[in-house]
Amino acid sequence: MRIGLLTDGGYPYATGESRLWCDRLVRGLAQHEFDVYALSRSAHQEGNGWIQLPPSVQRVRTAPLWSAQGGGRAYGRRERRRFVGHFEELITAVRNPDEGAAESGGGDRARHTAAFAEGLYGLAELARDHGGLATALRSETAVRILESACHAPGARRGVRGATVPDYLLFADQLERALRPLSLDWYDDEGLGAVDLCHATTGGSAALPGLLAKRFFGTPLLVTEYGVQLRAHYLAAGPGGDAPLRAPVRALLAAFQGRLAAEIYRQAAVITPGNTHARRWQERCGADRAKLRTVYPGMETERFAALGEREAGGDSGDPRTLVWVGRIEPAKDLISLLHAFADIRKEEPEARLRIIGAAAQGAEATAYLAHCRALAAQLFPDEAADAHAVGDNCVSFEEVGGPGAPELVDAYAAGGVIVLSSIVEGFPVSLVEAMFCGRATVSTDVGAVVEVIGGTGLVVPPRNPRALADACVALLRDPRRRERLGAAARARALELFTVEQNVAAFHGIYLELISHAPVRRPAETVDAHGEPLPFANPAEAYVPGHWTAGRAGTVPAPAPAPAPAPAPVPGPVPMVPPVSVPRPVTVPVAMSSTARPRASRPTEVVGAVAGPALGESDV
Repeated sequence: MRIGLLTDGGYPYATGESRLWCDRLVRGLAQHEFDVYALSRSAHQEGNGWIQLPPSVQRVRTAPLWSAQGGGRAYGRRERRRFVGHFEELITAVRNPDEGAAESGGGDRARHTAAFAEGLYGLAELARDHGGLATALRSETAVRILESACHAPGARRGVRGATVPDYLLFADQLERALRPLSLDWYDDEGLGAVDLCHATTGGSAALPGLLAKRFFGTPLLVTEYGVQLRAHYLAAGPGGDAPLRAPVRALLAAFQGRLAAEIYRQAAVITPGNTHARRWQERCGADRAKLRTVYPGMETERFAALGEREAGGDSGDPRTLVWVGRIEPAKDLISLLHAFADIRKEEPEARLRIIGAAAQGAEATAYLAHCRALAAQLFPDEAADAHAVGDNCVSFEEVGGPGAPELVDAYAAGGVIVLSSIVEGFPVSLVEAMFCGRATVSTDVGAVVEVIGGTGLVVPPRNPRALADACVALLRDPRRRERLGAAARARALELFTVEQNVAAFHGIYLELISHAPVRRPAETVDAHGEPLPFANPAEAYVPGHWTAGRAGTVPAPAPAPAPAPAPVPGPVPMVPPVSVPRPVTVPVAMSSTARPRASRPTEVVGAVAGPALGESDV
């Protein structure tokens, strides 16, 4: 079958999210063809190029979301009237809250959802018929519609204080989010030619899938290992990467919420990466019947040797605690350091090794400096006597440094792995520790309890005393550490491998295709509408279990004297058609168009490799 893989800021680029698991999926399902439709997030990402693509990738088309303005044109009077009507529908649905929806039996929510969908698809059809939306979405007309909607009776409380700069900023953010509507991907040679669209995240990446379903009836599969709406809330909040004024935050949150609800409504199957993500999706309106949890698949080879040594009794330094991850405020190293102060009172020989990637950005650098200063204050250098060099029981190291040349060396350094986060999605470092057969102590955030499943100790977040007690319990009980480590490794090998991930998606692909209507008229008739010889497979006419009980499938035999009537073609069986070679295209820099090539893309920049801490892109 032919899969349209929809990505945002990741695959096939060498940097960004989701690139590792997408590459493993494509390589693991080599029997299928993949067309990649990728949205890029920065010029730096495009400059780093692609990873090496496998032969199953037949086509790659890209479009930038980072540029100042997408393609657009000035509309005439009739087109402007259409734009105003559809944009007003969309903005009215965004500005109206769903308060009281439960009391009204959900009527308000259903009405707002329908209005949002009508506005969204109306804008998409306008862009398909008359060109891009960028100019219209940034026009004075759009700003006036926004202003009128925010001051209308019944508007959300948070948007009533919006000013002209807020409207302009929201219009800019909205144009970027809706830019996929203006792309030239929606024709019989683009998304109309695929059998299934697989969006690797929600938000803008799923918009092409929505339009493919509306224009061509293509089924849509949505995978979210990190819920896009949750990520937006964290990024746009006061402590996020891109803090915004309250009215802009309220408008963007409402838009993202309506978009998420529409994506979940139209998707045939939704695959969250864990129960934590699943709860978010249900809260946003996803139907439980569509939800299937598919855990991220992670490579196990580099951890196999350490895990086997652990099974043989090599459990690392029994006095050392190890923390592995990205150093940032969400990891709450401050609580970990205070907990370690209590641990030292119980176990004076204990040591703590904090191993992470190099700090990225001003905030991470400042946080690392603060943690170092606190560690120096809590744990002054100690020396055995007056002639010995002082040593500190807490060390800050980087993966690739002398103490941990490889990621697996970090996990081999101690007997207990600690996770102290206050915000966490899918705890990748915890799964890596489980592959290594290490006992773990973690805080109860995100999907931690679901991942651990009783094979490690879990304590409340922001509770240094509880964290210290759990660590001391494991430091003093080597046999318990060994039992927990062995159980953790067995659980990780059962649930979190690449093989289980690929097998799950393969089954979902086949299921969706088996329920999808056959859409191949262009491949069975010529330019004059006449049937093409051998266009239908021979098994379509052969009696068998695939044709049993269907009228008109098997031609009735004719009497001997009369000439036999022409056989009546039966329905095409629900099996993948014979693959026909198709032209391969590669992206033009900063453009959504593609050019044909004689073979698969060969411009290889970078390699398939994760960041310094391994699988942190899932």
